[in-house]
Amino acid sequence: MTGRSIALFIAAALAEIGGAYLVWLGIKEHKGLAFVALGAMALTAYGVVAAYQPSTEFGRVLAAYGGVFIVGSLLWGVVFDGFKPDRLDIIGALVCLTGVGIIMYSR
Repeated sequence: MTGRSIALFIAAALAEIGGAYLVWLGIKEHKGLAFVALGAMALTAYGVVAAYQPSTEFGRVLAAYGGVFIVGSLLWGVVFDGFKPDRLDIIGALVCLTGVGIIMYSR
């Protein structure tokens, strides 16, 4: 069950961060309405994927996902924007993942 939950968190992060990135490109980089529309669809997919988490507590799932989102956003920046995380970014990401583990899997 933990493996499935982690896979869903990763899929949700890809959908949400990817969707937000497409909207960003559509607006900020003037890529057009098609990018914005694809981003909106990906953001909708994020909501659907998150709803498949085994936990039935919305607040718990979304709170834990917040940590996944932080780590995913940093990784997205590395892959797609040339972002170079520093030591404090990495420490902060590890703190967030520790929080995810405590919130979701320590019961």
